[in-house]
Amino acid sequence: MKFYHRRVDKPRAVGILAGSFNPPTVAHVELAWAAASVVDEVLCVVPSKFPHKEYFGATLEQRLEMLSAAGISAPHSIATTEQGLFVEIARECREHYDPGTRLYFICGRDAAERILHWDYGRPGVVEKMLKEFELLVAPRGGAYAPPQAYRDRIHPLKASGGLEGVSSTEVRDRIAGGESWEHLVPEGIIERVREIYS
Repeated sequence: MKFYHRRVDKPRAVGILAGSFNPPTVAHVELAWAAASVVDEVLCVVPSKFPHKEYFGATLEQRLEMLSAAGISAPHSIATTEQGLFVEIARECREHYDPGTRLYFICGRDAAERILHWDYGRPGVVEKMLKEFELLVAPRGGAYAPPQAYRDRIHPLKASGGLEGVSSTEVRDRIAGGESWEHLVPEGIIERVREIYS
């Protein structure tokens, strides 16, 4: 893990917002703000490579620049990783934060359901993962109710409504189709998004 921007204090709890940020959206900013009510620092993590596809749209450096200019008001850091799985990213974070720091991954309901119901090929994987990190789950397509066994490790995240249809893909599709898109990205990066994706 390499830090592009790093806070200097030592947080007791870190919320990890991992994504491609191609480009960052108002939903990313809102998730970071919502998580700040639970954690001391939000760590935005951008993959430096993808296992099954090439980079397209913005370069890694452009994504990092846009994240920096997105106006995230929550205390935050920005880093890159070569890892793709939550558990791998969590282990990388352990190298950079105090051993007692609580790690939370910030995600939507759809991602939480994938994590819990994925066929890992062997029993007990979910339980092991949730010992290494917790989940902060924002409503996406409805509120998420975790199984009783995991309710001490999976927590609801209260985020503003109206953001469920907001995604980086939607921004790119609207730009390609000549539709209005500016309301989907933070004001501070509108011109940069226009330069990169138009």
